[in-house]
Amino acid sequence: MGRLESYRDLEVWRVSMRLAKEVYQATEVMPKHEIYGLTSQIRRACVSVPANIAEGYGRNHRKEYIQFLGIANGSLKELETLLLLANNLNYIDDITELMNLCDSTGRLLNRLRQSLQRGIDN
Repeated sequence: MGRLESYRDLEVWRVSMRLAKEVYQATEVMPKHEIYGLTSQIRRACVSVPANIAEGYGRNHRKEYIQFLGIANGSLKELETLLLLANNLNYIDDITELMNLCDSTGRLLNRLRQSLQRGIDN
């Protein structure tokens, strides 16, 4: 693959954006009394993933980029936990596809972080 023109060219960003869209749609069915609680927290976590990928891409130094990818990964793990909780509370019936997207995003994030880290270590 050639040089990337934008963070929007990153597969990890595209998959995380799809995840965010799917999460927003899934949380539409959550109880109204959770709109400022669990629903809001889930939505903030899912938006944080692509946002931190993009922000890191825009930084001037590779180490900063890696740091932001780490933040994105942390938000992803938070999202997974919140989705499991919403499922356990019977707020969201089937989270299989969402968890699969989380797994895909996590693998892509780790691959990108490792690639960037190798560039620093060499």
